[in-house]
Parts: sequence; structure tokens; C-alpha cells
Amino acid sequence: MAVSTVRRRRLGEELRRLREQKKIAADTAAEATGMSLAKLNRIENARTAAKIEDVNKLLDHYGCDDGEFRAGLIAITKDGSKRGWWLSYRDVINASATDLITLETDASTFKTYEPAFIPGLFQTAEYARLVIDRLRTMQGGTVDDLVQVRMARQSILTRPNPVEVWAVIHEAALRVISNRPDIMGPQLDKLLTLSRLANVNIQIMPAGAAIHPGMSGAFALLGFPQRKDLDVVFIEGVLNGFWVEDPTDVELYRAKFQEITAEALSVDSSLDFITAQRDKIK
Repeated sequence: MAVSTVRRRRLGEELRRLREQKKIAADTAAEATGMSLAKLNRIENARTAAKIEDVNKLLDHYGCDDGEFRAGLIAITKDGSKRGWWLSYRDVINASATDLITLETDASTFKTYEPAFIPGLFQTAEYARLVIDRLRTMQGGTVDDLVQVRMARQSILTRPNPVEVWAVIHEAALRVISNRPDIMGPQLDKLLTLSRLANVNIQIMPAGAAIHPGMSGAFALLGFPQRKDLDVVFIEGVLNGFWVEDPTDVELYRAKFQEITAEALSVDSSLDFITAQRDKIK
């Protein structure tokens, strides 16, 4: 499987930026590293997956002596040889979902704000089935297929070296299907169980909170272990997701998330809130 579209695009952008900073023409870089100009153009324009050998040659030619940054780009390049579990569902999930799954598998941190639903990484199968069935807009794959994908994604929470998740969920998401205690009861139980994991923090945004940045909509910020300037933000749309990749824009979302967490209930108070809501339903 080729590296995700988002990561491949970032790799191409960084290689082009380094080349232009050194004022090296594309044809000169291609000749110096033993590749064709067409191949270099394909790498820079994210039209092909780069090989580690080619990336190292380019970085050497551009005089990149930042070991941490080099390691980050090589890690992106290595993704191209991965064959993830999601390959079995390539006819079921769209490109945005594939990118999200690929990236969250590699991420070290996952910060998300959800105003209307329980985050997908926290959903029970029955809750996911109801949400997917009601909101699905595209053909391809059954609801059961999509539920299986969502459940498989959750393995990143309990694997060795699990991703650190910080989620802020609006109070409304805890009440959206409160008329289905058979679904919402187990869902709230799952939230309580997950909140006990050392790598999971859950905060609730109360309905009476002041105006805050999360009111503009849901988003997820994915952080990677190499460098912060390789982090990305995912904004889910009706048909496809939108990726924010520019480091300056990602920093704005990072600050936005901090404001959201400051406005939400504390982690302990949020746990009490979820428990009280669960008890009401039961």
C-alpha cells in the first residue's frame, strides 16, 4: 500500500521547500541524485511514493543536517511499505478515511473535539451502527463493514505503546440518543471504562459553557513522535474529510484545542458527569 495521500504530500512539500531554500533547480537536483527530472517532479507533487534511498540522496544533496527532521521524513517514506489491516476494506472506505486510519495508526497523540457524537475511537458497535446507518451518504460496503472498520480502529488505544488520546465531548453528545437506553447505556459504560486508561483523557463541554473555538465544528489533531511540524488536523465533511497540513495553521488548531480544554469540565468532573448521565439512563 502506498503511503497515505496526506503524508506523501507533506514529504513532497518538504523536499521541494528544502531544494528551493538552497536555490537548486529541479533538473540539477535530479541529475546530482541519479534520478530523472520526471521522477523528482512526481515525488515533489505527491504522484508517486518515494524510496528511502532517493529521499536520503536528496537530503544529502540539500545539506540537511537536522537529524530529527531527517528521521521524520524517512519515517513518512517507510510508511509506503506498510500493509495495514484496512487493506481488506479498501472497497468500503473512501480516501479520507484511509488517510485517517493510516495516520492515526502512526500517531503518538490524538486530540479531538466532538460537538454532536461520541468520537469514533470510543464508540460501541451498536452506537456506531446507528450513527453510520443514519448518516451514511455514499454507496460501497455495508453498514456492518463500516462498523467493523470503526471497531478495528480502536486497537490503537490498547496496543503496546498506545496513542495518547485527549477528547473533549459536548454534553449534547451524551444525550443525543438517550431515548435508546439499550444503546446509550453501554456506550456511556464504555466511556467510563476507557477513561480509566492511562493514555485516555476525556472532558465534557457543558451546555452552558461560554463561547469557545469548538463551536466552529469538530476536528482532530494528530501528533507524530518525530516533530510537531509534521502534525496534521482532520476536519470531517459530509462526503470527504479536509486536511489542514500547513504547520502555521496546525499551530492555530493546537491553540484552539487548548482553549477548548480550558472551557470544558475537568477530567474528574467529566467522569462524574458521565457517571450521572449513565445512572439516569439506567
